[in-house]
Amino acid sequence: MRYAGSSWHSIGARVSASVVLLLALGAVAILGFWAARWGRGDLAGIEEWALGGRRFGTVVAWFLIGGDVYTAYTLIAVPALAYSTGAYAFFTLPYTLVIYPLALVILGPFWSLARERGYVTVADFVRDRTNNRALELVVALTGVLAVLPYIALQVVGMKVVFLQLGGALARHDGAPAMAAAFLLLAAYTYTSGLRAPALIAFVKDGLIYVTVIAAVVLVTQRLGGWGAIMASVGHAFAQRTRPASVLLRPGDQFAFITAAAGSALALFLYPHAITSLLSARSRGVVERNMALLPIYTVLLGLIALLGYAAVALGIHVTDAAAVIPALFGRIFPGWFAGLGYAAIVIGALVPAAIMAIGGANLCASNVFAQFSAERRHGDSRVAKRTAVAICAFALLFVLDIAPRDAIDFQFLGGTWILQTLPAFVLSLYRPQTDPRALLAGWSVGMACGTAMAFGSGFANYALHLFGRTFIGFVPFYALVANLLALLLAGAVLRVFPPTTGRDATAEA
Repeated sequence: MRYAGSSWHSIGARVSASVVLLLALGAVAILGFWAARWGRGDLAGIEEWALGGRRFGTVVAWFLIGGDVYTAYTLIAVPALAYSTGAYAFFTLPYTLVIYPLALVILGPFWSLARERGYVTVADFVRDRTNNRALELVVALTGVLAVLPYIALQVVGMKVVFLQLGGALARHDGAPAMAAAFLLLAAYTYTSGLRAPALIAFVKDGLIYVTVIAAVVLVTQRLGGWGAIMASVGHAFAQRTRPASVLLRPGDQFAFITAAAGSALALFLYPHAITSLLSARSRGVVERNMALLPIYTVLLGLIALLGYAAVALGIHVTDAAAVIPALFGRIFPGWFAGLGYAAIVIGALVPAAIMAIGGANLCASNVFAQFSAERRHGDSRVAKRTAVAICAFALLFVLDIAPRDAIDFQFLGGTWILQTLPAFVLSLYRPQTDPRALLAGWSVGMACGTAMAFGSGFANYALHLFGRTFIGFVPFYALVANLLALLLAGAVLRVFPPTTGRDATAEA
């Protein structure tokens, strides 16, 4: 498969881009293995391996959290959505601004409690707060299920780069190149734990900032400013048979609002986001990062605008995911395009490592803990093995299915992870909430969300109420169903007092 839209007439441009990409990946691999020597601590311990010893300061935490929240899929999917649909893609901007004040309120107290009690995952907290093993398990397993397709989508981001470059990297649909990259990922993650992505995140973010800003400047100069670009995009969208617009259409407004709200509420529920937050050395580091992370939203806005730039430049691709690689190939010289491709691929490896560690923490701490003396004694061996297994499964997942199917599974993952919000937040602020009601709400939310996702073809869902149709974001609808079921179950279960024991967090 070869993507259309590239104007690379020179084989030398492809070769030089490939060389720069491979050199960057080699440097990143060296950094990943060297990270095991970065800082003090015995990586045989779970807290040292999985959380960097909980010693990361403001700067390291900022790059690390940014590294796992703004992934290669962000660099690929956001401009692809802008290229395909127009203004709707910009729901990503309000949600990344809304979430940080909310996270400041929720995650600060959680960090303090997690530090006091030694928690590695949200499910650890839910277990101690509710004294309910079933609720702990569903929170943990939901997190693992949600993170697997997310890792797979990082592979998709790498794949579009390898296919754009062609040659040996694109052989067998990019499978050998992706396998080699993930083998390196698994090796340095096993060896260095969270220290590896924390260190590599500096390189990843630096490359993304440089290449995105350079692309915006070059496109602006070439096309005569953003006024001309927007006029060109509006004209191009008007010629399409599939609806697209530079202004948000009335029918998309409710979908835009619910997508922003649902995505915001889900963002810091993912196990990789929690893992990065718990690595902070103080609550002040967490709070400062919630204030500083909106800086990334400026970059996100520029990334989205590159989708419009591709439309204005007349780039045509058979798969919208190839828009950014095709754009880099069009506007940059070969060697600089290689830096852009390195930003995408390294932007996949950093979050994939954190995601694998976050998923491994859930498996080791909350699923296997009762059967593993190693985990009970603070040993990291189970988590290390599980992280490697998660990497392998995610790679096989992508190699076996089409990228479009991987995106559908990630949509399901986002729907599912949002159903853990009540168990987390209500356990934090309303510890008297009946865990049986939380389980009931989770069950209804999972069932409704899954049914709506398949029913809508993994798109926004048309809900018919009171003679009106509301087209909205499936994860948001599923969360509303969860909360309604929780309230109803809570009212019914008051008749049957819970038999759970004491809240283990009461003293902390």
